[in-house]
Amino acid sequence: MFAKLLQRLATAGRRVAQSLRRRLLVATKPSPAAPHVGTLADLVRSKPALVLENALLRQQLIILRRGVKRPHCTPTDRALLVLLASRLHTWRHALLIVQPDTLLCWHRELFRRFWRRKSHAQAPAHRPPLAPETVTLIREMAVANRTWGAERIRGELLKLGIGVAKSTIQRYMRGARPSRRSGQTWSTFLRNHGKDIWAADFLPVTDLLFRQVYAFFVIEIASRRVVHVGVTSHPTDAWVAQQLREATPFGRHPKHLIVDNDSKYGEVFARVARTTSIELVHTAFRAPKENAICERFLGSVKRECLDHLLILSETHLRRILLEYTAYFNQDRPHQGLHQRIPGPLEDGTCRAGTVRATPVLGGLHHTYRRAA
Repeated sequence: MFAKLLQRLATAGRRVAQSLRRRLLVATKPSPAAPHVGTLADLVRSKPALVLENALLRQQLIILRRGVKRPHCTPTDRALLVLLASRLHTWRHALLIVQPDTLLCWHRELFRRFWRRKSHAQAPAHRPPLAPETVTLIREMAVANRTWGAERIRGELLKLGIGVAKSTIQRYMRGARPSRRSGQTWSTFLRNHGKDIWAADFLPVTDLLFRQVYAFFVIEIASRRVVHVGVTSHPTDAWVAQQLREATPFGRHPKHLIVDNDSKYGEVFARVARTTSIELVHTAFRAPKENAICERFLGSVKRECLDHLLILSETHLRRILLEYTAYFNQDRPHQGLHQRIPGPLEDGTCRAGTVRATPVLGGLHHTYRRAA
């Protein structure tokens, strides 16, 4: 009995809520304006107001008849709508394709452009043009003195008895000298210091039996040449230190060696680097671009070699990588070196004759040379 009472109360509550909702919708729904009401209102309006409203509506119809899904207002359309709306008191009721706020934004934009053009500083009509000899002198100073700015050149011209405004000097400097960079480019840095910087990194490889094998590479930054390659299944700190010794024989070593924060570079590796006068540069965490050249080489190894071969063992991987690095150093052109190879060309290279192809890695790549 109590359950039936609760059910009746719930049903009555739903009916009351639906009735209140319908009445609220009816009360808040805007009533459409009747046509005869608008006609009676137009009878008391002046003829110029009606003409302006018709012109405003006609301009909107022109925009809608262009056959596009969303009407696009050109600058001319915007100017006409703003001009017509500025002469009509009831312009808000005559807008159909844009909101009144949009039209007000267009009006403010036109207002800003008008006063910007009106307040633009213009050169006096009596100012004589700059002599061609002075223009040539300004450009010569800008090209010959890369560290001089417009104010510095203005001072030099004043020493010669030539008075020129700073803005005028800046205008002629733009064509003679491009804007100066805040620092040297990366290519300039590599050209100056790349021979003293090496980079090292590991490449994990999975063989045919799903065993993990690690390849260790040392690369010279300036020439992109692979200095050393090592392969092992257990990359301990002592093994990595021994690879560094083998990569730097007879006192040949860089000033800086870029490595990541892998635990394989332990205390023994750091001690060998110190005794060899090599400064270790550790990259930041999650920043592969700090060792970009080495990372790019590892990507080339995978795309051009390992992705197309089945690795059988550690010995097999070492043989493949040695053959690939020999091809990489001696025959493969590099984009970073303007399509040149890291190593020097052979003396007496024949410029004429039959082109012969030599397979590399079982025909995965080929080297092309002319027969003598």
